[in-house]
Amino acid sequence: MMMKMTMMICQQYPQPSLLHIPAGGGGSPVLRCRPQKDKVVVVMGATGTGKSRLSIDLATRHPESEIINSDKMQVYEGLDIVTNKISDEECAGVPHHLLGIVDPEADFTAGNFVTTASLTMKSIVGRGKLPIIAGGSNSFIEALIDDQNYEFRSRYDVCFLWVDVAMPVLHRFVSDRVDRMVAAGIVEEVRKMYKPNADYSKGIRRAIGVPEFDSYFRAEYSSSSDKQTREKLLQQAINETKINTCKLACRQLEKIHRLRNDKGWKIHRLDATAFFQNRGKEADESWEDMVAGPSSLIVNQFLPNFGQSRNFITATTDIDRRSIKRSPVMVAAG
Repeated sequence: MMMKMTMMICQQYPQPSLLHIPAGGGGSPVLRCRPQKDKVVVVMGATGTGKSRLSIDLATRHPESEIINSDKMQVYEGLDIVTNKISDEECAGVPHHLLGIVDPEADFTAGNFVTTASLTMKSIVGRGKLPIIAGGSNSFIEALIDDQNYEFRSRYDVCFLWVDVAMPVLHRFVSDRVDRMVAAGIVEEVRKMYKPNADYSKGIRRAIGVPEFDSYFRAEYSSSSDKQTREKLLQQAINETKINTCKLACRQLEKIHRLRNDKGWKIHRLDATAFFQNRGKEADESWEDMVAGPSSLIVNQFLPNFGQSRNFITATTDIDRRSIKRSPVMVAAG
């Protein structure tokens, strides 16, 4: 079975029915109870820009939050260094979903993501919590939000946050990050799952940092290759990993611009360039001033009265709403 996690589906509750007050002599108002859409926050950005950090910052400032991973490689089990999976310590106690749940040999598609993420969101909102979707796979996010049946838009209001970094600065960071991944053991990690003639077009082997090392591992298995050749191939694999990661960042940025400009998504841009240019305390201050702080304000405006009743009442005339007794909305416990 491809999935290793049992998804919890929230209990479904009937929508509030229309409340009619007969129109008599004085033109009494007609009240209608209608469901308010549930809220979802989406954190977008190119690889390495700090999406995970921002999602956790928001979740700790809004404790009624849980994070759904939308990175198409991080859904797979294994290769934690290659895929830059967030560690348990970095999660800071915030519940994470769709992280390392899929068999590495399976092919997890955008359709699979839509189905699984939809069930996960229903479970989260059913427990009265806020889903925060975070990841760089914009094709997954687009498939979820602009689905053919308009199910997402009819059920959820969404707040888009885009963590952006100037490309020259991000490219330098990505290059340095690959060097840190090498120091952390990426070569050994990929070697453990290396197979001659493996299919790099499916499963976790599509991840940048896996096919790039194929020639190097072939040389290791070959008795005719010398040490100098292997060292050259190793350096070539590392450089290709850096180049391909930078290319990925450019493609991700292009997709965000398309969603914003062509499809009209209202995406709030947050410039994190100063954070990557600074070090130590100044970097933390830049992150707070330019990214975390403004994001929190945007989300606060997006979530007025979050956690209170999800139903609201509108009237055709001005009435004393205090005379209407409202029942709390019951949600599924989990």
